[in-house]
Amino acid sequence: MVILVAISCLMLYYRTRSSFFLMSGVVLLTLMLVSEAEGATFNPFEPYQGSLVQGQKTCPGPYCGRVQLLNTSTNDSYGPCGACPRGQRGNAMSICEPCTSEPLFYDWLYIGFMVNLSLGLHLFFIDFFSKGYRAFLLHGAAVVECILATLMTLLLIEPKGSLTIHACGVQTLSDWYTMLNNPTPDYTRTLHCTQEAVYPLYTVVFVIYTFELLLMMLFRPLLSVKLCKNQGRNSIYAALYFLPLLVLLHALCAGLIYYSFPYILIISSLLMHAVHFAYSEIETPKKLVSNLRNLVILLAHWLCHAYGIISLTGLADPPSNLPLLALVVVPMVFYLSTEQFTEPHRIQSNEI
Repeated sequence: MVILVAISCLMLYYRTRSSFFLMSGVVLLTLMLVSEAEGATFNPFEPYQGSLVQGQKTCPGPYCGRVQLLNTSTNDSYGPCGACPRGQRGNAMSICEPCTSEPLFYDWLYIGFMVNLSLGLHLFFIDFFSKGYRAFLLHGAAVVECILATLMTLLLIEPKGSLTIHACGVQTLSDWYTMLNNPTPDYTRTLHCTQEAVYPLYTVVFVIYTFELLLMMLFRPLLSVKLCKNQGRNSIYAALYFLPLLVLLHALCAGLIYYSFPYILIISSLLMHAVHFAYSEIETPKKLVSNLRNLVILLAHWLCHAYGIISLTGLADPPSNLPLLALVVVPMVFYLSTEQFTEPHRIQSNEI
């Protein structure tokens, strides 16, 4: 094959006298020679037997790996290249190894963000459709559902029965989209190495949302009918819409959300401060503290802002990072101190 390509490139060069064909041929021949040299030692489509060279990859692509079939003092046997089993990831020699490290603090914050995202939507729709103490009961039910769903999920992940979990870690954005990195070593056959390289950060969110949905359907309708005069009906219907949408959002944009959720939290907190104050016509601190509902919503915005700051800094240097939490009150102070200068009727009447 290499000889035929070389002859074709030389014929095109002598006919056209174009160096383009010559250079293209050299590049193509180099790639083919490298591919054949690698394939002569490690055929990715065939099992491999023998000792390995430390640090030398035996599979193409960043996520393909071999499963060890036999490990003895005289002979090692490995399967063909492919996707590593769930909970494993290829090492420097493309051998699948179990992930035994603990998640980073940032990983826990990401899981918490995805749980709080669904919880925030539950609370919003309950507050929108329910009133009085019945809304308080439904709010409590939503919080309990999310907490139980998270605990049940953590108990089911390896090591089972423990709230600590094993993780493979996140190295690059492409770790979330391994289906886009399936190599074609011989230019004809594709190695399908799609796997959860970020185990368990991708699937854990799906499982949590599934448990949330099941718990909601089991208990909240009874609570709504027996104690809340069916005021929870519309919020349940809303959850049947937004939970599948959250699943779809996570399936498509999990990697992007993982790297950007601290900024999403901070920006959304700033926007929601302004929206809530404007919608509730809060113009003075007195009007803010005179309504318990406004104080609760303000506290939620502060927690959201603080969560974003903690996620952004990672509390890598607590003495310098913790004082940044004082910034959570800045949006409220800025809005209340400048609101009087933005009233249209005051501007038109030259009061300002």
